[in-house]
Amino acid sequence: MKMVKSLILGSAAGLIAVSGAQAADLPVKAKAVEYVKICSLYGAGFYYIPGTDTCIKLGGYLRVETALGTNGVYGAATGNPAGAHTRYSNYTISRSREDFNIDTRTATEYGVVRTYFDATFSWTGATGAAPGFTGSNTTPASSTYSGDGVAAGTLGMYYAFIQFAGFTMGKAVSQFSAPWVNYPGNNFDQLVGGGGSVTGVNQFTYTAQFGNGVSAALSAQDQTAYTQAGVLNLTGATAAGMIGGVNGLNNYGGTRSPDLIGMIRVDQAWGLFQASVAFHDNHTGYYGSNETTGHPNDKWGFAVAGALSIKNIPTGPGDTINLQAVYTDGATRYNIQDLSPNSYSIYGSTGLAGAYGSLGFANAPDTVYTGTSGLNGSSQETVKTWGFRGAYTHNWDPYWNTAIYGAYAHVDYGTNGTAVVCANAVALLGLVGTCNPDFNVAQLGLITRWTPVKGLTFSGDLTWVNLDQKYSGTVVAPLNAAKPAAVYELKDQNSVTLLLRAQRNW
Repeated sequence: MKMVKSLILGSAAGLIAVSGAQAADLPVKAKAVEYVKICSLYGAGFYYIPGTDTCIKLGGYLRVETALGTNGVYGAATGNPAGAHTRYSNYTISRSREDFNIDTRTATEYGVVRTYFDATFSWTGATGAAPGFTGSNTTPASSTYSGDGVAAGTLGMYYAFIQFAGFTMGKAVSQFSAPWVNYPGNNFDQLVGGGGSVTGVNQFTYTAQFGNGVSAALSAQDQTAYTQAGVLNLTGATAAGMIGGVNGLNNYGGTRSPDLIGMIRVDQAWGLFQASVAFHDNHTGYYGSNETTGHPNDKWGFAVAGALSIKNIPTGPGDTINLQAVYTDGATRYNIQDLSPNSYSIYGSTGLAGAYGSLGFANAPDTVYTGTSGLNGSSQETVKTWGFRGAYTHNWDPYWNTAIYGAYAHVDYGTNGTAVVCANAVALLGLVGTCNPDFNVAQLGLITRWTPVKGLTFSGDLTWVNLDQKYSGTVVAPLNAAKPAAVYELKDQNSVTLLLRAQRNW
């Protein structure tokens, strides 16, 4: 009996031990998985970051494009070597680009906290400085590839800013610019007639919302990146510089003040109206090589602009008219914006006997002055400009649309600036004829877009640019970009470019 009892107790103990071991081997109950949830607070495409109350949206595009008739993907053929139209000029150039942006937003007791980042990675077939000359613009180097590198590319950053309680801090579009920046209906980069900074500019801005689509902003933005057109000492002019589109020695001192900007906007169902003003400090270096030579006093410039967008016009659903006008005095880049050249040098043909060819050159700085010391130096004199641009976009159907666009800018030198530039033109270039450094730039374009499926667009953008320079007669120009030292007729010049693009947005 004792033996049977011992056997039963031993078996029970063994079963308990085995059961305990099996229970220990069972998996611990897993925690609930936190699935990504849609965030509907800020529009389509936002999701909650798991475990947080922050919403995030990822976006971007991939773009492939080819430009014909220019050394720059989005611009006219001007400068060296594009404007020379020689065998060293590019007549075709291509680029591939990936853009990636991150938008995060969090609701707080102070309102939404937003961060936004947008970066690009580009590979360009050749740069605007490509086929070549050395720094003197007189010695041929080679016509070999000089783009971003056979297996490399260029990394760029468009935007990086924080928005909180009405403040915008970081790299964002200038408050002076219209919402369409320098693209009222085009892909062409270089439209004059208003502000640009499409790639963003560092700023500290406060925006107040008054309801019914009315808002106003006060902003201090960096001036060194995009809004310095030049403070020229005309005493430093050279023959090569003038025909290259620079009328003197560009002589900036250190930055003393950001640009100060005010803006008011009305944004409603019918469209938009915006008025903006900017103040720009022009701060030079010294007349000579050191501080004992003295310097001109600072000269503040300003710019004023108005923008109007009209939506839902009778010509068709989604059709839009965008218009803009601007006046500047010592703040040229708020008209001839940063992606547009403010110096021109373009060669062409001529029918004038004894002339090798024709030439048009022009320069639009912020201010000009003269002198080598405080004894003979002048004060800064502002350069004044005005301009406008606009576009009409018509939607033929949900898949096709066409925009016709144009722009115009006038540049006006003051009395002293005109006299000194003309004296330099006679002395350095042997000008015979009429001298006037004022000029106009006119632009006209047509773009058609086809969107066969959502997010994929093919476009062709044809642009004509005219340099209406006010010189007449002839000059004796030095060797430049394979153009020989010879007599050239002073004549208006033109550029025609075609930009073909495929873009997939996501």
